[in-house]
Amino acid sequence: KRTKRIYKETQQRLVPLCTQYVQGLRPVNDFLRGWSRGVLKVFLENVIRDAVTYTEHAKRKTVTAMDVVYALKRQGRTLYGFGG
Repeated sequence: KRTKRIYKETQQRLVPLCTQYVQGLRPVNDFLRGWSRGVLKVFLENVIRDAVTYTEHAKRKTVTAMDVVYALKRQGRTLYGFGG
């Protein structure tokens, strides 16, 4: 298996950029920012793990959009507009 790559700078900056100044709202406090970062991280880890499982089962090295669609569908979050 491949080694696990973690990009901490990206993880640290992802949620604050998405939630901080949305249409003039107040900045999100640190507790909510940390909580939403944790929830987003767990969600993405689950989706990516399932998508990689589909990719490995198909004996490919590249994750396709359909792998992500099937991973989301498996978790009960159907995504339309990407074929299949």
